[in-house]
Amino acid sequence: MTKITYIHADGTEQTVDAEDGESVMEAAMQNDIEGILAECGGACACATCHVYVDEAFMDKVGTPSDMEESMLEFNDYRQDNSRLSCQIKVSPALEGLKVVIPESQY
Repeated sequence: MTKITYIHADGTEQTVDAEDGESVMEAAMQNDIEGILAECGGACACATCHVYVDEAFMDKVGTPSDMEESMLEFNDYRQDNSRLSCQIKVSPALEGLKVVIPESQY
């Protein structure tokens, strides 16, 4: 299990134990994290699981695929550390990962 912290727009934090191999989005859905809508169920087709990744973890989560880039391209709230949580696979290297859920998703 890997600890992932979701930070809400109001600053409150929820830390969950995520199964290695699942996505950060799946861990959010299994733990009723508000703001992660996941309308496409993780198919990288809607961007409703958009998060801002803590800068300390940017190298560990890797870079977005071309498909993810195309989804993020149309997001008005995109930042340099934006990712779709459905595309980030949980692994022991992500222990302590923090992601911020954009206010626009509430």
